[in-house]
Amino acid sequence: MKAVVLDTDDRFRLTELDRPVPGPGEVAVAVGYAGIQWGDVLVRRGHFPVSRPFVAGFEAAGRVVGVGPGVDEAMLGRAVTALTRGGAFAEVVTAPAALTFDAEGLDPRTAAAFGWATPTAYDLIHTVTRVRPGERVLVHAAAGGVGTMAVQFARAAGAGRIVGVVGDAERAAYAARFGYDDLVTRAEFADASDGRAGEAFDVVLDPVGGPTRLAGLLRLAPHGRLAMYGALAGSAPAVLDSDDLLMSGRSALSYNSDLLSRTHPERFADGARRALRAVVEGSVRPDVTAEYEMADLDEAVSRLAAGKTLGKSILRIAP
Repeated sequence: MKAVVLDTDDRFRLTELDRPVPGPGEVAVAVGYAGIQWGDVLVRRGHFPVSRPFVAGFEAAGRVVGVGPGVDEAMLGRAVTALTRGGAFAEVVTAPAALTFDAEGLDPRTAAAFGWATPTAYDLIHTVTRVRPGERVLVHAAAGGVGTMAVQFARAAGAGRIVGVVGDAERAAYAARFGYDDLVTRAEFADASDGRAGEAFDVVLDPVGGPTRLAGLLRLAPHGRLAMYGALAGSAPAVLDSDDLLMSGRSALSYNSDLLSRTHPERFADGARRALRAVVEGSVRPDVTAEYEMADLDEAVSRLAAGKTLGKSILRIAP
């Protein structure tokens, strides 16, 4: 089968590999489209220990063509969107059956764009911070995959005001399409004298970390909740004063979708199915802005790493 591997020289190359066989609790999916995401950048940078050559790709949409021991054969032939541990940039990928979701009737490009970002955004709004009607929400990386979905889920949950933080004016213009009430740049957020960025929020979603995380805590209203779900700023520590949090009723919460999917897959899957239902019903939408051929994956990941993409990029696998 055709597959794109990450080689020892940090380049993605199209090659031929043996077709994988699903193990216990797994399915084999004939991939139509695969989602391209930040994890592919991190793998290339060496942040995850994988043996190379490695078939990357963590999001696949296609049809089930095989089931492993312990998996219901009724899944055979079903259109699905699958979240994988790797291998999605290939004509066939194996995925945990628990992370493979029915996508019958959903456009396959949209099914590929669903990815990890959509259930992550759903959980951040509904199970981590539990946004209530009328609450004020601040979303960092507002133009990113999670950010553009989180604003839609927050709006559906009844949030009263949603502000996004972006890198520049171009990203602000893009993020505005998803329903933010206001958008500020990172520089404006850092300036507490700015009336918009200096307001208090009931919920802050932070994938950045470092000084941004500490600034977010300072912007929390009493009983506000800050959700940490990434560290785009690197490993810069953010020291939290637990006594100060206690006296103001504020909370710092963490969320790791990959860890949750491994330790409590049924809990992660429940949120993912709810998020997928919202996509199918049309109340939220991932935005596919670029489609690449398999041979062009290296360019696609490089553009993502350089911050030159907006919205979701997907890889076309099957004709």
